[in-house]
Amino acid sequence: MKVLTVVGARPQFVKAGVVSKAFAETGIEECLVHTGQHFDERMSAVFFSELNIPHPKYNLGIHSLGHGAMTGRMLENLEELMIAENPACVVVYGDTNSTLAASLAAAKLHIPIAHVEAGLRSYNRRMPEEVNRVMTDHVSSTLFCSSETGRKNLQAEGISQGVHVVGDVMADASRLARTIVQNDPRYIAKAIPEDLKQATFSLLTLHRAENTDNPTRLSEIVAALNQLTQPVLFPIHPRTLEALDKCRLTLNSNVYCVQPLGYLEMTAALTACQRVITDSGGLQKEAYWAKKLCVTLRDETEWIETVEEGWNQLVVARLESIADACLQCETPETSPDSYGDGHSSVRIAAILKTATN
Repeated sequence: MKVLTVVGARPQFVKAGVVSKAFAETGIEECLVHTGQHFDERMSAVFFSELNIPHPKYNLGIHSLGHGAMTGRMLENLEELMIAENPACVVVYGDTNSTLAASLAAAKLHIPIAHVEAGLRSYNRRMPEEVNRVMTDHVSSTLFCSSETGRKNLQAEGISQGVHVVGDVMADASRLARTIVQNDPRYIAKAIPEDLKQATFSLLTLHRAENTDNPTRLSEIVAALNQLTQPVLFPIHPRTLEALDKCRLTLNSNVYCVQPLGYLEMTAALTACQRVITDSGGLQKEAYWAKKLCVTLRDETEWIETVEEGWNQLVVARLESIADACLQCETPETSPDSYGDGHSSVRIAAILKTATN
């Protein structure tokens, strides 16, 4: 049995790492395609080496385009590859343009689609990710949900066939990464600037268009960061750096801007920090599993369990709101366990092998 897996962005590399391993152990042949959506060396190739992901058979090199142009070009190229490879199934992850393009190409060729992380909803159709995930779910034949919430969301949209609650593959990857980092002090040394090694600091990521492309929101976020007394470690995304330059915004010396970190380096920084400030979906969960308080710079989240259990706080992009949220220090008594037991990838491989035979 052969599957064609399509990845294109940082979180997908991490997820593919553990699922590809489970595929190999289950006897599933995998053809891995990298669309090139994330093309920076530290944000793409490094993940393949760190997580021992099989080298992609194809790299389409498609990036730095608008949503329509990027998705269309990927769709055209992926259709050709699917015809040539003739897989039994196409596997996609999450909610990127790469995911949507692969799903549309496979659907038009009548190739079954397996969507890992199905059923997520923010109910904000202004987010490109929301459109991508909804459309992907509605053309998929096998849908792997991270939690019961995902299954309920799909059921509300009339999708009940082929739905499996398997847990979150990121829990598998996060557990493995923390073990590696704990046993190798080099990752801490590489991830954290010397001035922060003995300090109590926050870990920041900021990259979503709703924040970086909105000068008002970005200005409020920067003002709040500059006001914090606690140091902030900021592995800065290339598009965020461009947005700051464009808006002529400057971060104070309490914010330590560094190059994007590899996944294991990021895990090391997460292990050492006191709290997380982010607009990333993935890092909200990573903080949850690492038992770190999280301040999420968004109006909504797909990971509602992290909020309901008190580990995550949604904050509107205003100076006072962000500053107040960052003062919270009390951690919940609940143990983070809403997204499975760290064996989701094994379940996915077993179900997929049965479903496509």
